[in-house]
Amino acid sequence: MNLVKASLHGLGVWNEIQANPAEATVELYGRKQPVSDVSWNPPVKGTVYGVLLNYQGKYDELKEQFNEAPYKQPPKAPILYIKPANTLSGCNQPILLPKGEEELEIGAALAVVIGKTATRIKAENANEYIEGYTIANDVSIPHESYYRPAIKQKARDGFCPVGPWIVSKNDVTDPGQLETRVYINGELMQENNTKNLIRSIPNLLEDVTEFMTLRKGDVLLVGVPEQPPHAKDGDEVRIEIDGIGVLVNRVISEEKLGGHA
Repeated sequence: MNLVKASLHGLGVWNEIQANPAEATVELYGRKQPVSDVSWNPPVKGTVYGVLLNYQGKYDELKEQFNEAPYKQPPKAPILYIKPANTLSGCNQPILLPKGEEELEIGAALAVVIGKTATRIKAENANEYIEGYTIANDVSIPHESYYRPAIKQKARDGFCPVGPWIVSKNDVTDPGQLETRVYINGELMQENNTKNLIRSIPNLLEDVTEFMTLRKGDVLLVGVPEQPPHAKDGDEVRIEIDGIGVLVNRVISEEKLGGHA
């Protein structure tokens, strides 16, 4: 069992609780419970920054387009975007499928939680600025453009489930060797590993903080692997990252919930 940081839905308080990421269980009120039986708040409150094209497979898929207009060259720095506060949601909370849409793109991402203000840090010191790790689902409406902000597709309410908890950096042996799996209705749909990141987590933090400050509580999604699976109304989405835990959410059409999460 690990001591993790979490917030239970409805209570609005932050707790350190005992959890077993490998078993996806948590100890609450003196008994062990599966993650799927508990309703969670997102365990983070800071700004969530995503990184595009940081998995080698995704980069390779698009590299032929890099020499086309408007940029006509490959990206030289991390391509960042923001998942604003309205997108945050917790484990076991519904993901709304907007009216008129048939499916959603599921973006499994390891999330790095910043532990103290980080400005112009060096890769070799990056671990000093990390509090821990959690799981994020960078949900989006399927789209093709990488050359303009996809606000309408990526920044909708509840489009960034995070959780269920934050695992301390001291309990993660090597964040650069973590297997990530996505299941839709129990079927394995995607599998990848953080060893395939173009920029490792230390290098990514060095490159990002060279031009912007990350503060305590901010979150950096290290990237989404190639060929992300799609989910439809009623589908259960389960993201597993070894050593971190599982994040479970169900897609529900907004008509069924009256347009409200």
